[in-house]
Amino acid sequence: MKIFVKVKPNAYEEKVEKIDENRFNVSVVEPPANGLANRGVVKVLAEYLKIAPSRIRVAKGFTSKQKVVEII
Repeated sequence: MKIFVKVKPNAYEEKVEKIDENRFNVSVVEPPANGLANRGVVKVLAEYLKIAPSRIRVAKGFTSKQKVVEII
């Protein structure tokens, strides 16, 4: 399953907003440097979806705020 994520790095708090079935806004406290925000997105989505972080990976948009995330 692929979902489309808009990331807001350096946020005050971590949260997930579901826009529709395959689109989410994810706020993370990590900065957008050295992949820290990507790791934060995986962690926050795993908590929200109640699955293991190893089942989530960023498929596209490693350096962009718009990402395609694949859930295995």
